[in-house]
Amino acid sequence: MTQHVLLIEDEPNIAEAIGFLLTRDGLRVSHAAEGAAALVLVRQDPPDLVILDHMLPGMSGLEILTALRADPESRDLPVMMLTARGRDREMAEQAGADRFMTKPFSNAEIVAEVRAMLGRGTR
Repeated sequence: MTQHVLLIEDEPNIAEAIGFLLTRDGLRVSHAAEGAAALVLVRQDPPDLVILDHMLPGMSGLEILTALRADPESRDLPVMMLTARGRDREMAEQAGADRFMTKPFSNAEIVAEVRAMLGRGTR
């Protein structure tokens, strides 16, 4: 069965690029541009991994992460936090992020991190 990644990112160019890379790598990718929609998607179509931007309109990435960790259904869901500000790392880790990646990142870097988080190794 194809592994599913939920990408929560409001920048269309970044979302399109990450979605393309991960789809090309054999993953199914869903996308949400804001928090409320993302939380609905997590319940409707549970992902194997969430890639979560820190700065989003309305609900921040940290608020989304807190909501995911508070829900028994998504408490253990692996989450990679993305941000343009490296100093947000400590807050993201305290909120329960499993991995953290600072923008900009290379294509190979994000694919490798996603593979590692999903237990896929290298191909």
